[in-house]
Amino acid sequence: QVGHEPLPPTVGRNVLGRKVLYLPGFFTYARHIVEVDGKRGLFRGLTPRLISSTLSTITRGSVKKAFPLEDMEHVSNKDDVKTSLRKVVKETSHEMMMQCVSRVVSHPLHVISMRCMVQFVGREVKYSGVFSAIGRIFKEEGILGFFVGLVPHILGDVIFLWCCNLLAHFINTYAVDDNFSQASVIRSYTKFVMGIAVSMLTYPFLLVGDLMAVNNCGLRAGLPPYAPAFTSWIHCWRYLSAQGQLFRGSSLLFRRAPM
Repeated sequence: QVGHEPLPPTVGRNVLGRKVLYLPGFFTYARHIVEVDGKRGLFRGLTPRLISSTLSTITRGSVKKAFPLEDMEHVSNKDDVKTSLRKVVKETSHEMMMQCVSRVVSHPLHVISMRCMVQFVGREVKYSGVFSAIGRIFKEEGILGFFVGLVPHILGDVIFLWCCNLLAHFINTYAVDDNFSQASVIRSYTKFVMGIAVSMLTYPFLLVGDLMAVNNCGLRAGLPPYAPAFTSWIHCWRYLSAQGQLFRGSSLLFRRAPM
């Protein structure tokens, strides 16, 4: 995501048989990290990431208890489209509230995790532990330093939830017939498939949020030549868009080298 490519691309062939340049994939870089840092290097930033996930789960549970969602009957009949849509909107709004609150609470640990990981680029040891990292960020950047990159992450979460739930609802309502014997089975997988598709479209928000978390924080990965000092996440988005790299790092295996 930060644009650090220490290993050269290799020549390969696409499905049409044409020669193309491929950047190293996940397994190649995993071996490279082990060679440089040992197996421990594969787990940079793990502790703050685990704490972040734990905080997110606890927060979602607490919000769900504090603001319980009223049960509504399952509606799939096309005659009750308005009722069904109202149910989806209500559930999605509740889910969005839980996701936004949990994201705000867990984001500071996500920032620390990202900075711990990208220290691999410049071989720095600036962020070595959770508590020392908290003190350093507070001293150098203040409270706002813990929430850099929060806005694009929240926007990505909100767009993902609404697009995924609404698309799944309309497909289940208009494309899946209730008279079909496997209708319930198909409906159970629709949201999962939509989630995969929508996550690909909202990936740029994740990328911009992660880049802002490390941008201009004193680490090489957040400074030129990898990235300019962005003034805002919109500046970062426009820069990546102009470079044609809004989906940089989205693929783990077959990574085409940019022209």
